[in-house]
Amino acid sequence: MSTRFVGLAGMLLLAAPALLPAQGTGTVSGRVTRASDGNPVSGVSVTVQSTRATTVTGNDGRYTLERVPAGQQTLTFRWPGYQPKEAQVTVTAGGTVTADAVLEMQAVLLSEVIVSTASRAPERVVDAPAAISIVDIPAVQAAAMTGQVPRALAAVPGVDLVQNGVTDFNVNARGFNTTLNRRVLVLQDGRDLAVAFLGAQEWGANLGGLEEAGRIEMVRGPGSALYGANAFSGVMSVTTPTAREAKGTKVSLSGGELSTFRGDVSHAGVLGAGRFGYKLNAGYSQSDTWSRSRTNLNDLADEYREATDTTIGPTASFEIRALNGQTKPGGAGVPGEATGDRDPIQNLYGTGRFDYYAANGAVTTIEGGATQVQNELFVTGIGRVQVTKAIRPWTRVAWAHPNYNVMAWYSGRRSLEPQYSLNSGLALEEKSGIFHGEAQYNRSFMQDQATIVLGASARNYQVNTQLTLMDAADDDRSDSYYSGYGQAEYHVVPQVRLVAAARYDESNLFEGQFSPKGAIVVSPTDEHSVRFTVNRAFQTPNYSEFFLRVPAGAPANFSALEAGLRASPLGPALAGVPNGTLFTVSAAVPIWARGNPALDVEKVTAYELGYKGQLGRRVFVTVDGFFNRLTDFVTDLLPAPQVNSQYVPWTSPTQVPPQFRPALEQAVRDQLNAAGQTLAANALTRLADGSTAIVVSYGNAGKVDEKGVEIGASIAVTDEIRLGGNYTFFDFTVKDSLTGDVLIPNAPRHKGTLEASYRGVQGLELGVRARFVDSYAWNTGVFAGPVPASQTLDANASYRINNCVRVNLIATHVLDQQRHQMWGGSIIGRRVLGGVTATF
Repeated sequence: MSTRFVGLAGMLLLAAPALLPAQGTGTVSGRVTRASDGNPVSGVSVTVQSTRATTVTGNDGRYTLERVPAGQQTLTFRWPGYQPKEAQVTVTAGGTVTADAVLEMQAVLLSEVIVSTASRAPERVVDAPAAISIVDIPAVQAAAMTGQVPRALAAVPGVDLVQNGVTDFNVNARGFNTTLNRRVLVLQDGRDLAVAFLGAQEWGANLGGLEEAGRIEMVRGPGSALYGANAFSGVMSVTTPTAREAKGTKVSLSGGELSTFRGDVSHAGVLGAGRFGYKLNAGYSQSDTWSRSRTNLNDLADEYREATDTTIGPTASFEIRALNGQTKPGGAGVPGEATGDRDPIQNLYGTGRFDYYAANGAVTTIEGGATQVQNELFVTGIGRVQVTKAIRPWTRVAWAHPNYNVMAWYSGRRSLEPQYSLNSGLALEEKSGIFHGEAQYNRSFMQDQATIVLGASARNYQVNTQLTLMDAADDDRSDSYYSGYGQAEYHVVPQVRLVAAARYDESNLFEGQFSPKGAIVVSPTDEHSVRFTVNRAFQTPNYSEFFLRVPAGAPANFSALEAGLRASPLGPALAGVPNGTLFTVSAAVPIWARGNPALDVEKVTAYELGYKGQLGRRVFVTVDGFFNRLTDFVTDLLPAPQVNSQYVPWTSPTQVPPQFRPALEQAVRDQLNAAGQTLAANALTRLADGSTAIVVSYGNAGKVDEKGVEIGASIAVTDEIRLGGNYTFFDFTVKDSLTGDVLIPNAPRHKGTLEASYRGVQGLELGVRARFVDSYAWNTGVFAGPVPASQTLDANASYRINNCVRVNLIATHVLDQQRHQMWGGSIIGRRVLGGVTATF
């Protein structure tokens, strides 16, 4: 059904331009130069205001816009760091008109920047009814060069950026981070980048297309009223350019520390008198990793010795499996030092895009691609998992019109070779896909005094783990989501705008969820606004939390426990129980981690007060305060009888006389507790088939209040030099929690960033960023421990040799301060890369 839906949507999108009225068109061409020296400027965005049709200037500064509607038209020329310029032209049907532009350097007026994520419609950033930040182009380019796109968010107020290894990141906002975090919805051109089974992002597998990212917007705070499930703490939206906005060929090569090599090539062009556009992109990257095998009893202590003041002694736990490329001596139950060279992390990707440009500004897009990942490592609640080889295919079809957007997309994941749990050594498989269709309508009326946005979507998840992560009753499944949403805005007076939004989500996996939002935005002038927002959001459990079924450890040997009970005064009561079977197989009691299909969604109700303002022409300031109430957390893995109604405490075998059973069951718990096996005492259960097991599972519990303040500022000291910084304060109070469940935010109380950049006329760009993060405690799944304070310094430099060639240098963690950013994560060190980019 989902495949037919996507196919039908694709045919409708292709047919849509033919349904629109035709009109005469002409061509606009010209040349853009710099006022300071008269040299041509490449990469300038040239837009027809009436249709939003856009192209960019080439290396010679020239551009051509074809199929521009006949009549009076206004063109806008934009280039970061330069004053936007408008030009009026009269286009004649079948004719060509020239419009040149001369750009003057000036500090960017951030209050005039247009965003679209907060309201699903274009608006000035100062008017947006949410805390929203725009990542500047140099930061995006620098992050793309490292293959670490989340690093572009390092200077955004309120964002927690936690790194593990080279490619594994957790992006979160406003506390309660986790391993495999999914509280921030991540979109690329409207397509959800999450993995179906875990619901989190696999950043190393999302390189295809992100190399060409033209814009990143980050909305902080709940966003379910417009975006639905998992827009719990924010929305990160990545927009890539259309084919005509990226005309030409670009080749990028880079390399450096960690034996890193990256190569990326893209080519885009237009055909058919500007009616059609195409864009192709391919790349390959390879790098060593900071991750280390932990197959010996003191490996974690050795790895963390320079990163923390906390003394970590040898433990009784170790990973059974070494990293790919290395071997561990002895059997699975024997610790030993891993030997050999780690296999490098490798990523191979390719994408293709085809656009049709209608004369009225509508764009029809068909695109797709795939990324193959090898040897990346990520941290989960049950330990570290290494991906041996997997592929992430995707496709998207869309029709974008100034008032309509229709889209359908598919995103999949398939294990080409098993991924392995390093703790247990188990081979894990996944074959999954997400099918999504969505339509949206927006328009303004009453002379732009009111605006509405209406939309609906349908989504289908298909997940098959080949019985490696779920049992036969739950595996190879198909689940559906349906939603409808809307937003209305009304200017009571020109300075006061009311915003109301709501969304309803329905699924066979959870009860229907209603997510409302209300806001008032007061703008005493065009450069200043104050807003108050109230909204509600939710996060769904992932498939692991719903349906997990994996061993959580080696079987427990309760033979000695049974022998002690038989020698106790309760011994006669066990006369009818065959020796060695008190716990079914007392010498090997299985330990299971199992999901809970009855889980509810996590919920947050948020209250926000914010200010955005342009102070003069050189200072832009944002201040946002929030108070959130979070409820119904999905717990860590806890004793199943405490959190999952499918499981009950262990009961005596039927051969035990009824009058002795309570005493025997209490004696079992007492002796396990006395032996320090508290988890086993509480998690011992009798399964539905009558056998004994130790089972841990998930539940819903807890209520937390959190509050914080986020301050950001950008100062254009001169037209070439910009300073920026931010500070975030965060605090929380646990109002209610379940015994054994530790509710902590996994986030610092204080953090901040200072940065400076220089963008010169001659093509020299310099940047430096210092990030300060307070120490904090980390507790997620099997990993619990302190994360030390860190002070990191990143720097980048870029020089345009000519209009075609640019050389780049970027250094992350320049001071080489050895730090882990989550307990259980890898130690992150310095990485220096150099590269060259050629465009022609």
